[in-house]
Amino acid sequence: MTEKTFVMLKPGVLQRRIAGELLNRFERKGLKIVALKLLRMNRETAEVHYAEHRGRDFYEKLVEYTISGPVIAMVMEGEGAIAVVRGLTGPTNLLDAPAGTIRGDYAAQTRLNIVHASDSPGGAEREIALFFRPEEFFPWEDGNRGWF
Repeated sequence: MTEKTFVMLKPGVLQRRIAGELLNRFERKGLKIVALKLLRMNRETAEVHYAEHRGRDFYEKLVEYTISGPVIAMVMEGEGAIAVVRGLTGPTNLLDAPAGTIRGDYAAQTRLNIVHASDSPGGAEREIALFFRPEEFFPWEDGNRGWF
């Protein structure tokens, strides 16, 4: 089933200049980028985005890290996009993230993770609406569909 999911590359990605490498991984897997922007998130948006973690010991550090520099927010589309992106990113805990996943290959600290990916259809819908207006989507037909 074709679905959309939200992905955010956090400040460490831009600081380390690896955005292109990570975007390439998503595209090579056959996902389509249908919305993308570079932005500096304010505290209020970060707190809404991470509301489910409010009260946990890492919450404040997570919010501070996320607003410390620009992020790349994007919407990916494809067959089973949520599961595909989660598979590419790997588990949040770096000790569990195998080589070959984004977190396994690039992340240095679990709580200062370099990528966020929606974990469910409801989460994707909420996160997409937080960062993108309908006119910011650019759906396109894949002329190579079936070649991958």
